[in-house]
Amino acid sequence: MSEYYKANRTKNLYDPKNDQAFKISRSKLENFMNCSRCFYIDRRLGVGTPPGFPFNLNSAVDTLLKKEFDIFRKEGKKHPLIEKYGVDARPVSHEELDKWRENFVGIQYLHPETNFLITGAIDDLWINSKGEYIVVDYKSTSKNGDIVALDQAWQSGYKRQMEIYQWLLRKNGLKVSDTGYFVYCNGVTDCDKFDNKLDFEISLIAYDGDDSWVEDTIIEAHKCLCSDKIPSANPECDYCNYVSAVSVISNTNSTTK
Repeated sequence: MSEYYKANRTKNLYDPKNDQAFKISRSKLENFMNCSRCFYIDRRLGVGTPPGFPFNLNSAVDTLLKKEFDIFRKEGKKHPLIEKYGVDARPVSHEELDKWRENFVGIQYLHPETNFLITGAIDDLWINSKGEYIVVDYKSTSKNGDIVALDQAWQSGYKRQMEIYQWLLRKNGLKVSDTGYFVYCNGVTDCDKFDNKLDFEISLIAYDGDDSWVEDTIIEAHKCLCSDKIPSANPECDYCNYVSAVSVISNTNSTTK
């Protein structure tokens, strides 16, 4: 079977007349916020934006972090990183944790007003002395300098990601702390040699989430998909701008022949 990108999809399309629940992942909701036109063309018409390359090194870091924190989870102890930052938390066990971590499954909540099944896969779950669950997300990169805050414009998506996870856990009946944490791994490049290993500097970044926007965004995404009109192009969307530029060239070539 070909692994090339297939531009036209006939499955997982939203039909306003269908009364079955329709799955909307956390990432698809983020797509809607970035460009409602691309979101509509993907979920309603079956033409998704081309996928990016898989970040296999990032996935490897995530896997190893999960294994490491699971050791302390099993022992009921704090991880040294938690101790280092003086955080009131420890990795917590939960009967649903394995499912909540699984891609394409994750935490799920059926939104009654829209009949959207909202999903999102978390990286980790901690708990504090108040019995509040804490959402933890792993991030990895390689850049100069220490990473101490999420202060870049493009990192706003990371914050929304955290907030959707918090919202999903609350909708599943858990008492959730407003404060979540990013375990940020920064690849070190100032070593003398590679020596068959990549070292990381790890930071723990606290973030106070506000999930009040999630409900309205789901409703707006539902309105978007229920419409028979394709939304206007977003001037800040790379895909919309690319399609527009290609259309101009195609039209010019066809008129000059």
